[in-house]
Amino acid sequence: MPYSAPRVLIIPGLHDSGPAHWQTWLQGQYRDARRVTQRDPSKPQLERWAERIQRTLEVAATSDGQGEWLAVAHSFGCLALARHLAEQPDSPIREALFVAPAEPDKFGIAEALPHHRLSRRSRLLASSNDPWMSAASAARWAHRWGASYSNLGAVGHINAEAGFGPLPAAKSWVEAARARHAAEQRPRHAEFREWAFAV
Repeated sequence: MPYSAPRVLIIPGLHDSGPAHWQTWLQGQYRDARRVTQRDPSKPQLERWAERIQRTLEVAATSDGQGEWLAVAHSFGCLALARHLAEQPDSPIREALFVAPAEPDKFGIAEALPHHRLSRRSRLLASSNDPWMSAASAARWAHRWGASYSNLGAVGHINAEAGFGPLPAAKSWVEAARARHAAEQRPRHAEFREWAFAV
């Protein structure tokens, strides 16, 4: 079976991510990337948003076949992703990148989120002056979820309004995650060639 790299799943926050947003830029870097499109991206409903992630993955598996995913979420999309991972232990999402999560307390949903280590490798990127979540709160959620944590400095909500068209850190994360996956698969794929060489 040919090697298949994990695909990129874009999970926007409130009001989706417009054409100038780094998530749209990132999606354009990978032709097989998919975006989770909420029925009403102006209404932050945790359970419904998490269900939409699951539905998007199911539709992709039906049309494109099974495979693993790298989820890249922003703002309220981070909360929906965390909920999805907690509810779906068999999710095909391999790794998760949380960028500038929204503060759950602003929506009264903190208790509906996982307060334990997630079952997937993850990373959380935050800002020291994000109006949607303080750096201290971001660090606490990263610790709860077992995510590696990086504060990018005074860069607002890490969105288009804050000047983030491209976000090279997100693409670097995707490439590193794909490299980790390839390294894990390599022994299986290399085995025949190595034995043939040894004969």
